[in-house]
Amino acid sequence: MAQSDASLSDSVSVIDQKQAPESFSRLAKRLMPAVVNITTSQTIAPEGLPEFPDGSPLERFNEFFGRDPDGFRREGSLGSGFLVSPDGIVITNNHVIENADEINVVFNSGRTLKAELVGTDPETDVAVLKVTSDDPLPHVDFADSDKAEVGDWVMAIGNPFGFGGSVSAGIISARNRDIQSGRYDDFIQTDAAINRGNSGGPLFNLNGEVIGVNTAIISPTGGSVGLGFSIPSNLVKQVSGQIQKYGKPRRGWFGVNVQGIDQGIADAYGIDEPKGVIITSIDEDGPAASADFEVGDLVLQFDGKTVENVRGLSRVVAETEINKEVDVDIIRDRKRRTVSFTIGELESGVDAPEREPLPENALAQNPLGAELKAIDDDARRRYGIARDIAGVLVNSVSAKGPSFGKLQKGDVITEMGFAKISSLDDAYAALEPDKAPAGRGLLVRVYRAGQTMFFTVEPDR
Repeated sequence: MAQSDASLSDSVSVIDQKQAPESFSRLAKRLMPAVVNITTSQTIAPEGLPEFPDGSPLERFNEFFGRDPDGFRREGSLGSGFLVSPDGIVITNNHVIENADEINVVFNSGRTLKAELVGTDPETDVAVLKVTSDDPLPHVDFADSDKAEVGDWVMAIGNPFGFGGSVSAGIISARNRDIQSGRYDDFIQTDAAINRGNSGGPLFNLNGEVIGVNTAIISPTGGSVGLGFSIPSNLVKQVSGQIQKYGKPRRGWFGVNVQGIDQGIADAYGIDEPKGVIITSIDEDGPAASADFEVGDLVLQFDGKTVENVRGLSRVVAETEINKEVDVDIIRDRKRRTVSFTIGELESGVDAPEREPLPENALAQNPLGAELKAIDDDARRRYGIARDIAGVLVNSVSAKGPSFGKLQKGDVITEMGFAKISSLDDAYAALEPDKAPAGRGLLVRVYRAGQTMFFTVEPDR
């Protein structure tokens, strides 16, 4: 099993990723030694299955039901993985080895080594294992996934349905896919055949570098229909490196809640495209609290990177170096400015501070078909409005008005057109035709069930 200490991809000259090779055979032959099958077992207490006593004529059937001699049942799973260092570091998916009592790595040659779990990251579905060998082990390198383009050729090697050493080829079908599996979704989509058991295996470019880790499929049948998804190699490299160094992933923390914007809100803030996110709350114990951020700030750039949406901000914050001084470009009161702060570390188990709230509808104003009232003690008790919340209460919404489907009874309007609303007089003043003309969206800030949300509504005059 002795192998060169060099990476299996070191001997490969740079290949045009846009041109299909005449055959994938040489590439597959070179890379297969570094791709492994992952087998796991988990011992669980007996429950619901028959167990025959020792000495019984039916005792031999215990094994048929998966019982070990102690009466416990063992469950196993199969997946894929690959080595990234000659000293035995193996990358796979967290879901492949989750809750396993024993993990084994099976090489293409048939050699089996027991694996030690170094650490996992359920958020990105990455796990790092370690195997020990007297000889240097075959391994592969990570590619720069940011350079991968839609249409590039790729090849997957793995253990689909237990058939180890299986190779499939295709192209990158899409980038930056969000399949609603987690808050850091940023998948590479491929039409290379990926099936159950391919999880944790590598997706290679034509240089023999790992461009992604195969982790999910979308299929009505349970088999490949050309919709496979891989974690980008740059993210895997970062997370696995942190796991090896710290025993866990380390992510940056902003300390705010945000929501996405639509074209109406973009117009209200004076920008052309609906890109960016609005800060809806600031954690009083978070990093942002010590800086000059305000609820209602529209975040355009974070540490020099453009913020497209909530998911994009979550990723860029998580990937930012902890304790780094970061510049954040915002719009406040339709004026651009830059706020600097020191990014913190997101503790394990803490909900993502950048997660988008889940509003049901949105808001409105009086000429927009909403009845507004002053907030009294009864309203505060009925709708759970805190004492420090000032504004006007939405008492009803006309089904024929422009606020329908946005405002809800019990909402508190706290701002209109960037002007603070503390009373009905403030609200009526903000709704004057010169401040809220027909045909132009009016930005309204609302307090609802403990959350701040922003909406635009066009007055119907």
